[in-house]
Amino acid sequence: MKKAIPGSDLSTEGRRKLSAPADAPGRGMTQETAQELAVRAFVFLAVDANRARRFAAATGLGPENMRNAAESPDFLQGILDYFAADESLLLTFTANCGIDPADVHRARIALSRLAEE
Repeated sequence: MKKAIPGSDLSTEGRRKLSAPADAPGRGMTQETAQELAVRAFVFLAVDANRARRFAAATGLGPENMRNAAESPDFLQGILDYFAADESLLLTFTANCGIDPADVHRARIALSRLAEE
């Protein structure tokens, strides 16, 4: 099996579910849990210079405007959208954190409900 991170296994064994069952996407995941997952994803980007550079290039955000963007309610959902658009990044992140990739989708749904309110 191909490994994303030395010593990490991309199989579903040992993954921790953050919330809802697969048949209820977005249901059961609290907005707080979704926000926490998005913050973890952002930190995952920020701690690696190459990932941070690619994120900045894709979004047009730099150090001078990142803080203002982070204050927007849509920022966390945008982080998860960025991960959803890059399967390799998504799988690396979820393997590193020991979570199910479907939880990122559930979090996106939960955060979209927050934006609608």
